[in-house]
Amino acid sequence: MKKHLLSFFDDWKKPILFWFISLLLLLFSSSLNNPLIENIIFGLFCLAIFCLLVSAVYQLSKKRWLKSLVSLFLFGVTVLILILVSLASFFITDETPDTWAKNLTIPKNIQIDNPVDLDNYAKFEGQRPDSITNRVVEKIDFQLYNSFQPGLYEYDFWIGKIESGSIYLKVFEITHNEALSTDDLPRTSSIQIYNPTDSIKKFSPSDDFTIYEGDWGQPYAARFEVWFKPDNGKQERKLFSKNYKIEGWMR
Repeated sequence: MKKHLLSFFDDWKKPILFWFISLLLLLFSSSLNNPLIENIIFGLFCLAIFCLLVSAVYQLSKKRWLKSLVSLFLFGVTVLILILVSLASFFITDETPDTWAKNLTIPKNIQIDNPVDLDNYAKFEGQRPDSITNRVVEKIDFQLYNSFQPGLYEYDFWIGKIESGSIYLKVFEITHNEALSTDDLPRTSSIQIYNPTDSIKKFSPSDDFTIYEGDWGQPYAARFEVWFKPDNGKQERKLFSKNYKIEGWMR
């Protein structure tokens, strides 16, 4: 292994060729519309940049000044361009309004609830107001809460006897039935549950979760579904659903 690495860096053109090929792949990957492949190629490109730096140090140790300078120049220019592109992307995204929910209408022929506002002081103290969350519930139920910013939410779920497993949320914009925040929501809304008794028990997440679609001040209707994944490997099943008027998180 060490022999192969030394051979790779001893020929100063090999790290540069690796960098050049990974750069071409990175430019090509934007047209694939496949996040997994894009992430793999970007990781390969980052590795190639690191190899340029290692090559520059290696050539310097061998007193190959010009070769070291070329490798170091390519490394520095690449890093600088990545920083500039990242900053430009951040400011463009930050200044561009999110119009995802702008033309959505809230249906009037179905029941749509509003999330309950949590008391800010109690929220930052790490507690929820007892008067809001510790109400008496006699059947399966779900309650959504506004967290400290629009687009950030918490929830409580009440249920009777159920085997060990985990619940998580699926959320859909109602008029188009479009699934929301599918990349993060199953993980960020997940709670481990178990209730061997017949009495109703409340389960709550330890943190808030985010609905990214939309923007502040642009409310729309969403269906919140509670899904259950048993620990025994049986098929997942939907336990409950409820409609709420929500806003997306301002990016």
